[in-house]
Amino acid sequence: MPPQREHIPSSWTLCPSQEAGGNAPSLTLNSSDPSSPPFEFSFEAVRPNVFRTTFKSETHPIPPYPSVPRMETKLDGVRPIMTSTDRSKKIQIGDITANVDFAGETPSVSISIEGQKFPILQDLPNRSYVVDGPGIAHYTRYNRNTLHVGLGEKAAPMNLSGRRFELSATDSFGYDVYRTDPLYKNIPLLINATPDGCVATFSTSQGRGQYSIGAEMDGMWGFYKVYRHDYGGLEEYIIVGKTLKDIVRTYADIAGYPLLVPRWAFGYLSGGMKYSMLDDPPAHEAMMALARKFKEYDIPCSAHQMSSGYTVSATPPKTRNVFTWNRHRFPDPEGWIREYHKHGIRLIANIKPYVIGSHPEYEKLKAAGALFTDPRTGKTAVTKLWSAGGGESADGGHIDFTSKAGFDWWYNGVRELARQGIDCMWNDNNEYTIPDDDWRCALDLPSLQIPPGADKTPQVGVWGRNMHTELHGKASHDALVDVHPDIRPFVLTRSATAGTMRYAASTWSGDNVTSWAGMKGANAVSLNAGMSLMQCYGHDIGGFEGEQPSPELLLRWVQLGIHSPRFAINCFKTASGDNSVGDVIEPWMYPSITHLVRKAIKRRYALIPYLYSLMLDSHRTATPPQRWTGWGYESDPEVWTSQIMDGETQYWLGDAMLVGGVYEPGASKGRVYLPRAADAAIDEGFMNTNAPFQYLASGQWVDIDAEWHGAGIPVLARVGAAIPVGHDVQVLSPGETENVAELPLDDYRGVEVFPPKGQSKNGQWHETTWHEDDGVSAVHINKVSSYTFAYTATGASGEIKVKFSRDESSGFEAPWKTLVVILPSGDQRKVVSEDGRTVVELGVDEQGRNRFELS
Repeated sequence: MPPQREHIPSSWTLCPSQEAGGNAPSLTLNSSDPSSPPFEFSFEAVRPNVFRTTFKSETHPIPPYPSVPRMETKLDGVRPIMTSTDRSKKIQIGDITANVDFAGETPSVSISIEGQKFPILQDLPNRSYVVDGPGIAHYTRYNRNTLHVGLGEKAAPMNLSGRRFELSATDSFGYDVYRTDPLYKNIPLLINATPDGCVATFSTSQGRGQYSIGAEMDGMWGFYKVYRHDYGGLEEYIIVGKTLKDIVRTYADIAGYPLLVPRWAFGYLSGGMKYSMLDDPPAHEAMMALARKFKEYDIPCSAHQMSSGYTVSATPPKTRNVFTWNRHRFPDPEGWIREYHKHGIRLIANIKPYVIGSHPEYEKLKAAGALFTDPRTGKTAVTKLWSAGGGESADGGHIDFTSKAGFDWWYNGVRELARQGIDCMWNDNNEYTIPDDDWRCALDLPSLQIPPGADKTPQVGVWGRNMHTELHGKASHDALVDVHPDIRPFVLTRSATAGTMRYAASTWSGDNVTSWAGMKGANAVSLNAGMSLMQCYGHDIGGFEGEQPSPELLLRWVQLGIHSPRFAINCFKTASGDNSVGDVIEPWMYPSITHLVRKAIKRRYALIPYLYSLMLDSHRTATPPQRWTGWGYESDPEVWTSQIMDGETQYWLGDAMLVGGVYEPGASKGRVYLPRAADAAIDEGFMNTNAPFQYLASGQWVDIDAEWHGAGIPVLARVGAAIPVGHDVQVLSPGETENVAELPLDDYRGVEVFPPKGQSKNGQWHETTWHEDDGVSAVHINKVSSYTFAYTATGASGEIKVKFSRDESSGFEAPWKTLVVILPSGDQRKVVSEDGRTVVELGVDEQGRNRFELS
């Protein structure tokens, strides 16, 4: 931690332009403390459930490049009720009451939700807003024994309570999923969830800081949380909601909704450093051999993550030079890309925002001012950067994305890769782990809005080093839009801020380690990422670094990984001693389990209609596909126990599938908690989707058979759910205009249903709506259609009555024309249509499931 230099500005009075009894739902205070520069504090309602706080002075201005645009005030016709005294102001909007008290040494805010015994958020009296050297600190009461989540990407468990975190980002190669901090993301969003309501605080800073979430306490001050950042004043949003769903959606109104990835990106993404690092055989031949192996083993693959070996210089010093091609490994990049596409495999190219001194354009970039400046020398700033093999480094510099020269150079490099045929830009190593906050930014990018006077403090620390991560994303995104304006741009990013995800559509947990604990802890990391709006998120299945996984661990991880938004196997295995090429994980590496890995990956492809619909919902409503067990089940006391709040062993995938796992070798069962719905009249319990396909009541812990050479990990369906499914191979997305790989069409749609064992409770109809589009179009021309399926189980007749409707008024028409209803294995009931559709019995599939076609 930096030296503590706290000072509490005092003597707060109402701003002369306001009156204490004013009708505006806002308050501005000035400090006249003679021992410090004059500070200003403001508090205002900007939405019925969102408040903005600022704490600033000339010496501590608010962030010059905030991670989100300033939110406009829109109270949607709601009339706040204000009550004022000469030392306080209360703002009541619906069932939310905010009170600002400035009778003490510092302003103090408290937020309450009607019906709660205690405030959901309360500043620490007399120590709330504090100057701390060149930065600030904000102290609030710590709500003990409650759930704290968010902060982007933090080590497991999911519950962040009682812990201290660095707000920064670094290259955490081979990290410990339970201990390492920071990881790759810097998103200062903290959510406090209780059974009665939730509150979030979000700072717009792009800089470094710390968050102590009840990790410290004091006999005089009690239990508290404290947020600190290193430079400047505070701009903070407070979000209030009944549930986590309310909080996350409102946060998306501030930060932006998750972007859509192309539909093909929900298939299996292969990878591995080794392939592009090979000289003999050259990498282009090795990767073609890999593509042929996928067909040989009948394992579908949608894309390959092409590591940076393609940029390694063919001649000494053989360093990684972004936007160059090694012409020994890839003699004809464009021709090779065209041939690779014929195998149905897209290409995701790794690009890093720095240049080594030996890069062919390093001197040109230096002369153009595209790199940072070191104030000590007045020359281009230099640091050690990853250059060749694992852990090897050389002198070079990061691209300064506030520089027009730097931004344009990157933009043009991405544009050329896209023109050559690369399908996705993989923004890697973009944590901006530079050694000195005093390095200078150019600040001459024309699109950069520079607040008055901010150009006098061009230091990286003041502006926030992670603003460059965001602008890195923007440069790649905008270049893709330039080349393909009607195709959704696909940027994959390793590091992220709140603003980065307005440009990058997907991310992952970085360079994890092969271990059973790593697989388990990753679930918790995913859940916090999703609540921080990183919702097309996943992990390197099997582990990026470390020893090769055992057959059992690899299979368990694949079976778990197919039930996540992003499914990728990518690694750089240096444990063998090869620090340059490394080893890789391949789905056929263990013949004894290849058939089971194939089965799991094909199940992934069959689930794409369900997964893709979840991502359409994510894009439109900010609901994460992968959810904490208590999401929507807040009334169940068990979800508030430590085992569930840790988020390590189970989660929801959508609202239909409850996914468990097996997290130790040799285990033959998986333990899962089945949450109880608030309304018992409609809660029909769960069904095991694997043998013996038993029905299970909600509100209990159960042990599910999970032999690793058998059915697989525990996956339970909510009774009454419906899961749309498609072909179990890669298909052509409806919007793709070319089919060079001769992929099959997306012309089959089934719906897996899970009716109650007997009659539906109270005769209820179970209804599911899913969404589809053409899978590729940019948002400005995209058309989304909806498909609604409903069913009820009758008692006396032993039938499943169904209804189905299409809403294709958007203009998108799905290429499939009939719907196949798939009953659980062993269910002998008949399906009958309630809306006049023809029903044809198709018989039993290889899994023993009866199928009925609706036309």
